[in-house]
Amino acid sequence: MSTQLLSTLQSHVLTLTLNRPERANAFNAALTADLLKALREAAKNPEVRVIVLTGAGRVFSAGQDIEEMRSGGESLSYLEHLRVTYNPLILLLRQIEKPVIAAVNGPCAGASLGIALACDLRIASETANFVVGFNGIALAPDSGVSLLLPALIGLGRAAEFTFSNAPIPAQKALDWGLVNRVVPAEAFGAETAQIAAMLAQGPVGAYGLTKRAFNRAMYPNLEEVLEYEGQVQEVASHNPEHKEGVAAFLEKRRPKYV
Repeated sequence: MSTQLLSTLQSHVLTLTLNRPERANAFNAALTADLLKALREAAKNPEVRVIVLTGAGRVFSAGQDIEEMRSGGESLSYLEHLRVTYNPLILLLRQIEKPVIAAVNGPCAGASLGIALACDLRIASETANFVVGFNGIALAPDSGVSLLLPALIGLGRAAEFTFSNAPIPAQKALDWGLVNRVVPAEAFGAETAQIAAMLAQGPVGAYGLTKRAFNRAMYPNLEEVLEYEGQVQEVASHNPEHKEGVAAFLEKRRPKYV
């Protein structure tokens, strides 16, 4: 495992820290692969009873590293990319029969929003905010966001904040049920650790069966949705709007869609 993902196991709580602060903890191929590997190992390790996912520094994650996607050129298939990266990652987070906590220590956007939503609990620092992100570069939501976000905050709110790309502040996220708790920044680490320790002392086997029941009741079509998101994203990626959206994002200007 590279230094892009830090891993610590203490008192049956595995903490995985996204560690690319110079890139706002954005996901590249190596970080995604490391996280998939770490989660698969955690699922089988009896010493791990709870998993906490967080970001280094002041940002949870900016989502996909746009520069890396650009480097793939026009031959890059977004559908194939999702099939080997975020789709298996979202499925794995839902299928791990142990509690997974997203400790959202700061801004969370794009694919990392899908990752946070796929976790069982979301603890947010008061400095956190949530940006859907995809429409900001003329893409459609992927990483399970098209299913998980409306399920938590309602279709109307999900549509508004996807179309507008406006940030959802931590307190509003709490009011809408997007997060379980909002914690002052200075107490964030301690409260997250306390919640994780409480869960680690509980009936992890029953937690796993509960996740199975929740998945069947709420997300029985998750795998199908992830595949369809990829197909839609493939269409969006070839639209001239996406090229303009990425250029505007990198040039820090408003896009000019025709």
